[in-house]
Amino acid sequence: MELREKILEQLRQVIDPELNINVVDLGLIYGVDIKENNNVYIEMTLTTPGCPLHDSITSGVRHSVSYLEEVNDVEVLIVWHPAWSPERVTPEAMKQLRGY
Repeated sequence: MELREKILEQLRQVIDPELNINVVDLGLIYGVDIKENNNVYIEMTLTTPGCPLHDSITSGVRHSVSYLEEVNDVEVLIVWHPAWSPERVTPEAMKQLRGY
């Protein structure tokens, strides 16, 4: 399995506590960039700019990826453009959201 796939698999372990859906299927992960020395840069957003769980979610992202032996360092960058919208949610996650 490639490192990028491993990273995405790890990120699927990070759950948004309010929606109980992982950050990948919610469409919060905008990009995973692996640089030399396996330094990883993750560009992501949150569902709202004032999200009270900002620190919890970003810490979860950082720690989950840091768990991989191949990864040297992880940096998480929160971006607001483009803004998150429900269209970014995977079909599987949409089924879970409809259950609420």
